[in-house]
Amino acid sequence: MNRDLFRKVGSARLFVGAAVALGFLAAGATVAQMILLARVVDRVFLGGADLAGVRDLLLLFLAAAGLRAAFIWAREVVAQRGAVRVKSELRSRLLAHVLRLGPAYARGERTGELTTTATEGVEKLEPYFARYLPQMALSALVPVLVLVYVFPLDWSSGALLLVTAPVIPIMMILVGGYAEEHMQRQWTAISRMGAHFLDSLQGLPTLKAFGRAAEEGERVAAVSEEFRRRTMKVLKFAFLSGLVLEFMTAVAIALIAVTLGVRLISGSVAFEEAFLVLLLAPEFYRPLRELGVHRHAGMEGKAAAERIVQILDTPSPASGTARSPSPSGNALAVELSDVGYTYPGSQAPALSGLSLALPAGTRTALVGRSGSGKSTLVNLLLRFLDPDEGSITADGVPVAELPVEAWREHVALVPQRPHLFYGSVLENVWMARPEASRAEVERASKRAGCEAFVRRLPAGYETQIGERGLRLSGGEAQRIAIARAFLKDAPLLVLDEPTSSLDPESEEIFKDALDELSEGRTVLVVAHRLNTVYSADRIAVLEDGRLAEAGTHAELKNRGGPYARLVGAYGGTGGATA
Repeated sequence: MNRDLFRKVGSARLFVGAAVALGFLAAGATVAQMILLARVVDRVFLGGADLAGVRDLLLLFLAAAGLRAAFIWAREVVAQRGAVRVKSELRSRLLAHVLRLGPAYARGERTGELTTTATEGVEKLEPYFARYLPQMALSALVPVLVLVYVFPLDWSSGALLLVTAPVIPIMMILVGGYAEEHMQRQWTAISRMGAHFLDSLQGLPTLKAFGRAAEEGERVAAVSEEFRRRTMKVLKFAFLSGLVLEFMTAVAIALIAVTLGVRLISGSVAFEEAFLVLLLAPEFYRPLRELGVHRHAGMEGKAAAERIVQILDTPSPASGTARSPSPSGNALAVELSDVGYTYPGSQAPALSGLSLALPAGTRTALVGRSGSGKSTLVNLLLRFLDPDEGSITADGVPVAELPVEAWREHVALVPQRPHLFYGSVLENVWMARPEASRAEVERASKRAGCEAFVRRLPAGYETQIGERGLRLSGGEAQRIAIARAFLKDAPLLVLDEPTSSLDPESEEIFKDALDELSEGRTVLVVAHRLNTVYSADRIAVLEDGRLAEAGTHAELKNRGGPYARLVGAYGGTGGATA
């Protein structure tokens, strides 16, 4: 049992406990049935009783059978509903946690693998919670219940049951150990297959353009064949363990039956007692046999649970309780003091001892070569990451002490490649501030220059733009990203060079919209082109995760430092600096 997952889903304890209790009551009703049946058979065949003589026993037998059926039905209902609720709760928690971790975490994972975990992985937990976990408890409780009744009745048969009982779980462990190892490999294979298949679908236009679709199809087939091979190996061990389990159970019951037969002939045991023990012997082993049947589902659930727990245990940015620094619409004064951050598993810090001030209402350009720490700094400002050392303050309030969602209400991001979701133009802009009215959404879109291309769409703002904005050009997608920033109206604006992939004509249109968007806000521009740097009030140059120098374009160019070398590398005109 994965105890970490069990602890994370509080409702699971209630439902599993209720399923175990109902299963135990069903076992008690079964024992009562066997006792009554043994008495009826003994009185009819040996005592010569007629129907009237055993009528009361038969009515009690039918009542016990009805109770057993009711308990089993209730157990199935509780277990299934509980498993569905656990799946829903766990999937919601998993999705919410991944969203809290943000792009900084998702960038280091394969999208297809995360999707497989949230869908197929969570689905595998239904039989795990509904059948395997309750059966684990029942496989320990029900045999004890049988032994408690059998030992006073016939201690030698009880001792035989007690001695043979451990053989079944020992064989399950010995054979199941191999199956569990291969089950883990199968889960790895299905995760790899899901990730590879999604990557192939997302890159299909590129593959077709370069004539590599056939080769990629062969690779997908190879990954699928690996998963098929792993699955067949798991099934082979599962069937083998089932065969061993049934054989050992049959041998144990046969041993008890032979022993009882010999003792019955010798007269050392009464018929009713011997018959009752023989009836209870299969019920003694039944929970262990059912545990073996569900063990395959248990191993699948355990393999999926380990990955789910690993994701849920990934620490997310801490949520503080401090008051927000300023109401939306007022420019923020942001200051980074001795900030350092090292990515997990990395030896060299991405940022170290970085101190940088973003005065309220100013535009600061952040430049540096690839790997200098620009993206890490943006992730820290957006609180996708929290610094390992140092602090970030906004109007004097430590950002780390603010609730994450409250802080992000003060920040708007216009990325280099905005992500558009499947839905309409209106919905894609609306997500920046869901409580906004339609008039506000259309006004923000007009200010971003979206009106011209929206008018050409078949259904205007209601047009479905497809997955990742498939129906839109790169420039149109950028305008939607700017419209989101207009609608959000946040005091801190982060621009990750949104015009770097545009043609000069489109770039000029965007420049006017960005200039309007920047008015009255604190702006940080991650600059990849020198023509963006020229319009900044201040330039900060990063080098190896540290602030190499800061100042205006003229000051830094004449200083002959890292910034001058970057400008010189591109001839002092437009072009990428990183």
